[in-house]
Amino acid sequence: MISSEKYEKFWRWCFVFFWMGLIFYLSSVPNLRISENQWDLVLRKIAHFMEFFILAFAWFRALVVTIKNVPFKTILAWSCFVSLVYAFLDEYHQFFVPTRHFSLIDVMIDGCGAFACGGIVWKKEKKSGLR
Repeated sequence: MISSEKYEKFWRWCFVFFWMGLIFYLSSVPNLRISENQWDLVLRKIAHFMEFFILAFAWFRALVVTIKNVPFKTILAWSCFVSLVYAFLDEYHQFFVPTRHFSLIDVMIDGCGAFACGGIVWKKEKKSGLR
């Protein structure tokens, strides 16, 4: 029988890789648009931010149940860093997709999403006094 801790760890890692796969898939779609009106650019940038906000949170949740005896801030920093690296790799991948391109602006927006997540988790953890 699988313990509840192993079960939880398994599903948290499944979500990390599912989310990374979804980001990769969306980056593979040529001419991806959210809407056909003037708000498309704004909505796509918000989507970039949110994708990597969620990715950083998913990494944090998976790492926190996997890695023991490592400080909270180290796990949080690695979650944000790995998300930022994936943002860069995602943009590099788009370089090879027709009608898509590599954008450092998008990497910065993705990084802002990841580090915003880190800031919120840090503040919540600090407030709860668990550190």
